[in-house]
Parts: sequence; structure tokens; C-alpha cells
Amino acid sequence: MKTNGKVRRYLFAVMCASVLGSMVVMCQCGGSQLPLLGRKVVLKVGMQEEPSTLNILNYQSVWSGYVLGRFYRTLYDEGPVDFEMVPILAESLPEYDAATTSCIVRLRRGITWDDGVPFTAADVVFTANMHLQIKIPSLYYAAWEFIDRVEALDDYTVKFVLKTPRATFFSNTLLPDNFILPRHRWRSVVEDIKFTADPVGNLMEYQPNVPVGLGPFRFVEWRRGSYIKVVSNPNFYGRGLKLKGLEFGPFMDEILYKIYRNTDTAILALKKGDIDYIWWPIQPGYLDELKGHPDIAVTTNPANGWKFLAFHCNREPFSDVNFRRACHWLIDKDFLVERVLQRHGQRADNVVPPVNKFWHNPDVPVIGKGMTKAERWREAKEILTNAGYSWVVPPEIREDGAVTPGKGLRMSNGEPVRTFSLLTPTADYDPLRAISGTYIQQWWKEFGIPVNAVPTSVNDILRRADPTGDFDVYILGWIRLPIDPEYLSTLFTSRQAVKDGNNTSCYRNPAYDALAAQADAEMDREARRRIIFRMQEIIAADVPYITLYAEDVIEAYRKDRFTGWVNEPMGIGNPWSILTIKPVQPR
Repeated sequence: MKTNGKVRRYLFAVMCASVLGSMVVMCQCGGSQLPLLGRKVVLKVGMQEEPSTLNILNYQSVWSGYVLGRFYRTLYDEGPVDFEMVPILAESLPEYDAATTSCIVRLRRGITWDDGVPFTAADVVFTANMHLQIKIPSLYYAAWEFIDRVEALDDYTVKFVLKTPRATFFSNTLLPDNFILPRHRWRSVVEDIKFTADPVGNLMEYQPNVPVGLGPFRFVEWRRGSYIKVVSNPNFYGRGLKLKGLEFGPFMDEILYKIYRNTDTAILALKKGDIDYIWWPIQPGYLDELKGHPDIAVTTNPANGWKFLAFHCNREPFSDVNFRRACHWLIDKDFLVERVLQRHGQRADNVVPPVNKFWHNPDVPVIGKGMTKAERWREAKEILTNAGYSWVVPPEIREDGAVTPGKGLRMSNGEPVRTFSLLTPTADYDPLRAISGTYIQQWWKEFGIPVNAVPTSVNDILRRADPTGDFDVYILGWIRLPIDPEYLSTLFTSRQAVKDGNNTSCYRNPAYDALAAQADAEMDREARRRIIFRMQEIIAADVPYITLYAEDVIEAYRKDRFTGWVNEPMGIGNPWSILTIKPVQPR
């Protein structure tokens, strides 16, 4: 799943890492020798995939974020439930001066990195300068391009100077995913890399043996394919801190991330008590089984995200907007919600979900809702026919609503549309997306479009889902999108259609780029909202993505083991829960 992202927060990708000849990575920093009082409290978490890198600059999947987010911290974060900005490494809210387009951030004192080195403004300045010099596309264009310089006024005061006013400064630069790096550990790495032929690629491929962080946990061990172990950081500065009515721990000695490749195995482990929580959404078919267990609690929340289908807009026939529009009309989203999601979710017809009420444009056209197959076929056939496409055997729509399949779709130049691949996650990973891909293949093929749905490991899809990657069409998804839809610039602007950029579909529209630039710079919230509404309309018309559906976030945990989960609108699997849950039985 991309968190982006790959967005990154975007949510939406998993990187490949080697473990240098060993199946086990161990931390020699003494974390496993954490003194414990009484019995050890271990939170056992089931994960479907593992991170394959310890490089926080290259994390692109939720699985990477679930682990690496325990070590690294940002200046600010989105608060629980209300998503308002809260200080994390900062001690107070940012002080923005519109007259000078600069911002002062005051840092907390007394914070140390895992190795005992104090955290200071020098770490923030170093991290900023790294981004300004090396320009990782997925981060630079979203968060740093508009920054002129970052200065340390003293050891605990940082000044950001912007080139121009930027509305996304607060949501992109100060909030995740801009994790602060330890200068003393990364400085030599960056110095060695920045003068190489490919500094971005080399920095992204760099593999730290052990992450040195300042978060609530320390890395201890990673047995690939089996588990990852982290232990409580006894020097975590946030212990005892109270924010938004929550008291920070962590109130456990260890987290054991156990890897389960399919939901069946994870559900069995949860029922047996081998794990305490499954950190990925559960399919509706398991609900009755879980609700009948006396020691398991089930939560259901709407998702601020969607599953989507992305076209490679640099390749024929996807470079033709008419082809993409016709493909959209052929997809029966109502069927997917009714039969695949079993009504535990809703259609997705916009890149800003309805749950994000302020920024969601309710007037974006809804394609095919409530229409019959014959009605949707008529729309698709008219679009392609008007664009000069033809068939060896045209699809037919009879008066009674029955349809006859087509065969051999040809492009406007008479050449046959080539057979292309639709990459879908495997059924073990996500049966909903795998089944959806099978239905989409069926609907397109019936219409004469030559496509093969190819179940593919998510790691491989994410590796290939790059603007320069080898794919035709793929299905992925975002579980939790940012409340501020700055991701519309990240996902769809031309400047992100480069290697390691977030515009994986290679969509390009100069009018859209201009609007995105306006939205990013517009400081008036209502004016910015109007621009973002127009951006949603353009994406809906140009169809680089087809948003498919947003299933409910169904989660399950052992209520006999831990209590105090923070139930946000998008679920209990969040950093606030990890910081605040407590064991049911005291030590």
C-alpha cells in the first residue's frame, strides 16, 4: 500500500534491501539489555509485509513506516482525531512571519539520539541542506523547492526562510514525512554521495546497518521473513508527556512485528493469542468469526483513502485520454462495493475522499453510478468510436439491454491495441484487489480490450510503479491520505514525472501544473479550496487514475492484552496508539 506513498505518506511502496550475507540483522547498541521491572511487556503485531530497507529517506510503504516511524521523529505531527498540528521535536507551534516569509521553530531541549549525542538545531539544518542539495524528487518538489535556506539561530532555534509564500510549507515541510536525521551519523554518508554521478540514486540505495533515532523505540533485530524486534527507548524524551489528553509511554518493553503473508494465518494467530493486533485492514468475510471470540475486539472506521488503478500515460494506448475514459466507463464500481466489499465501503469517484469534507469537491462527475451494463457500454463505445477506434467484431448493445462481446479493438491508425498487463496484488496479500482486478480484466476483455490481469507481489508492483518503471496498468491504494490535499501536487504534476518521483502515471497537463502551483502558493484557505476543487475536476476528466473504492477500515485486537487504543477516523493502527496503549494486567 502506498502511503503514499509512494504520497510516500502516501503512503503508496516497499524497497529492496540486502542483509549482507545474513538472515539476521542485530543491533549492537545494547538495546536488548534494557532493564525491565517485573515481567516483560511485549506487544506482538501481525504485519503482512516487512520493510526491506532501514533507510528512512527511501521508505515508501506503510510496512516501512510502521517500523521506521518508531525510531525517527518529525518536527510536528497531525494530532489524533482532529489532525491539528502538534509539536513533536518542536516545543511550540511554528512562528510564521508573513512580512519576511520566514518561520521560527523552537526545539525541545534535553533530547538525545540513541547513541547519547544531543539533538540540536544542527540536525535540522543538516537534514534541510541535504534535501536542498541532493533534491530527492519525491521530497524536494513537495517540501523543499520553495525553501531559500534554513539557519540555526542557536542550538534550539531554527529559522526557515521561504523564497515565496507557500501554503504547503506547514503540511509538507514541518509535518511527516520529513524525518530529522542525526547529523553526526549521516554527514559523512551525504558528503561521499553528493558528488557522485547519481547522488539521488546512491542516497536512496544507501543501507544503514542500524538506524540511530530518538523515538520511543530502538531497533534490535530483524530476521527477514519472520519478525522484527524493537525495544523501548529508556531515554525517550516524550515519556510522561501529555498531548491532546493523551499520556505518552511507551508502556511496553518491546514490540515484536511478526510477518504473516496472508490474512488466514494472521487471524489464526490472533485467535490463539500469538499476536495482539493485526496491523492491516481485515476483509469483511472475517467479521462474524472475530466478533464471536470473547477476547477479540473489532473496530470499523471509514477510510480517508482509496484503492485505485493507474495508467502509464506515456505508453500507448494509455497516452490517449479517450482510451482511459472508455476504460473508466466499463468498470462497475457499484458491483465492486456490493459483491467484493460486501457493502463494507463505498465507491471512490474522486481523488479527495468524501470523508475529507472541507476539501472534497462534491460536484465532480460520478461515472456509471446506478447505470446498467448496456448504458455504460454505450458511453464507452461512443467515446472510442468518436476518437477513431474500431473493432474486428464490434461490441453490440441491443434494445433489450443485452450485450454481445466485442473483439479486436483497433486504434485510430488501424493498428491493433496491443495486449497489456494489469498488475494486481496477489490474493494472499489482498483478495479484494485481486478479485477486483479479475473483474476489471473480464469487463475490458468483453468489450474487446486485450488485457491480462497478472497477480504480482506488492514489492514488485511498487518497484515497477515509478515514472521510469516497466508497467502498463496497476492497482494499489492509499489507506490514509493527508487531510491537506497537497498530495494533488505530489501525485499529478509534471515535475514529479521523473525517476523516483511520485507521479508514477507520468501524467502531464500544463494547465493542471499551473493550478497546482497556484494552490501551493495560495495562503487564503477559501481561495485555495476553489483552486483545489478545479484540480479535482481536471483529474476526473483526464483519468490518470481511476479511483475504485474505499473499503471500511476493519481492525481486530486482543482486548485481554492491551487497552487504550486511540480510535481515529481511519483506524486504531496509528502512532498515537503505540505510544499510549497499556497492558491490561499491570506488571
